[in-house]
Amino acid sequence: MAFELPKLSYNGQIREITLGTGGKAVTVGGETAYPFHLFEGEMPHLPKIAMEVYDTPPDDWAEAALEPFKGATDDPVAWAKKCIDDYGAEMIYLQLESTDPNGLDRNASEAAEIAKKVADAISVPLIVWGTANHNKDTEVLREVCEACQGKNLIIGPVEEGDYKKIAAAAIGYQHTIAASTPIDINLAKQLNILMGNLGVADERLLVDPTTSGIGYGIEYCYSVMERIRVAALTQQDEKLQLPIICNIARETWKAKEVKISTEDDPKLGDAKKRGILMEAMSAMVLLLAGADILVMRHPEAIELIREMMLELVAS
Repeated sequence: MAFELPKLSYNGQIREITLGTGGKAVTVGGETAYPFHLFEGEMPHLPKIAMEVYDTPPDDWAEAALEPFKGATDDPVAWAKKCIDDYGAEMIYLQLESTDPNGLDRNASEAAEIAKKVADAISVPLIVWGTANHNKDTEVLREVCEACQGKNLIIGPVEEGDYKKIAAAAIGYQHTIAASTPIDINLAKQLNILMGNLGVADERLLVDPTTSGIGYGIEYCYSVMERIRVAALTQQDEKLQLPIICNIARETWKAKEVKISTEDDPKLGDAKKRGILMEAMSAMVLLLAGADILVMRHPEAIELIREMMLELVAS
């Protein structure tokens, strides 16, 4: 008797959203089945990868993560161009680290000027990320929205504690919002409802469920993201039918396992390979859970993920 592959029936679809402007704009979403279940539905757009750029030279990165960007980390514009020209970045993620009130506490005007310089210098979509300090992010991200009017940035993290003022600026200056909540399906849905009540169109909204890397609770993150996709695709929950963005770079590379040198603990193996594989493995888990945009750091980890995605859609 011939084997028949069991198939699920889906009655929902992830909304398609276009990010950025011009010829290098990207579209994410559109899935009509679970991630990479091409035997059951469509996945019209492969997930996109954004490469990290910081607005100030990072002082806590592992050497393996810094090495590919040597000579460029003092200038966020040069850094962004290197990511695009040398490593084929589809998107850039600008971390406004210097605005942290517990760090350099750079003012909003300076931060907005940096964001505008990067936005003007590149043609790929730009994600601009604050420090998750509600008061400072409200001040900074509002100025960024105004300075980069019409460029369709992705602005985040926009949380329940600051969404009213930041989202209002994003609406007015035509940007997309990354709605961030602690990893919980009900909190994610509730913030999306609040955004809609404020006037944020579904076409301008991404879900940031917050995530972790392998060894630090990724199983729970996977489970919550999986539940979001189940609700969106099989329960027709319109408030969860949105593309998902996951910042796996920071979560992976802050782990102690990627910062311990080979000399300090030879049993852990080569430090560079260890960090690259931890990032790639964490990213692949999140792709299988439903991520549409990944923020990643090391070019070799990114290349591994690109190869794995192509293998999945070819098989």
